[in-house]
Amino acid sequence: MARGDASDAPRVDPEELWLRPARPRRGRPPAFSREAIAAAAVALADAEGLGAVTMRRVASEIGAGAMSLYSYVPDKETLVELMIDHVSGEHVVPGLPTGDWRADLKAVAHAQRALMLRHPWLPAALPGRRTLGPRTLDFLEVVLAALRPTRLDGGARLEVFSLLTGFVAGHVAHEVARSAAAGEPDRAAAEARYLAAVAADGGHPELAEVLAAPARPTTPDETFARLLDRMVDGLDAG
Repeated sequence: MARGDASDAPRVDPEELWLRPARPRRGRPPAFSREAIAAAAVALADAEGLGAVTMRRVASEIGAGAMSLYSYVPDKETLVELMIDHVSGEHVVPGLPTGDWRADLKAVAHAQRALMLRHPWLPAALPGRRTLGPRTLDFLEVVLAALRPTRLDGGARLEVFSLLTGFVAGHVAHEVARSAAAGEPDRAAAEARYLAAVAADGGHPELAEVLAAPARPTTPDETFARLLDRMVDGLDAG
């Protein structure tokens, strides 16, 4: 998922990372692979969160010494790049492009959401990074092809992809947070009382009207689809 601005991206050299094979020092045959290291790091992040992913923990998971891991992956930023590209290979969007770019974009967004829900650490890992690994670029190629029927130039198509990815990442982060909050009914009740008090003070009439409206009894899937429709259907392809 190539996303982020070059000015705030971690300093990972894409040529060094993606074009040159990782080899241990002193010409020894490799005992591990970057693929195996990335897979172990992803499994650790899935189970315990991105904060649990340290070079020492990952080395322990694959049965390597902490220092030997640096022969394959120089630092955690590079490791996160490998993790993002590793899971990008899980995107499944069959049949694209269809010629209907809006429908294709929605299919892409649903695939991204499914991926991020399987790997809840991913939304937090994406901002500020421009991952350019092979799996990421393969997925980007599919999206750019889906956007070809529009009249957008290349730069604008990249912007649409970035916008879509940012929307999905933000929504999934909210979903994960809401799911965690559902296990804290006292906190939810306190929030409801607070908002009711604010709405009743007369200083927020718009908020009071919104809070007084009947809640929509929709599932997370329905909410995502509704918001996605609003965003994609509002895009200008001119």
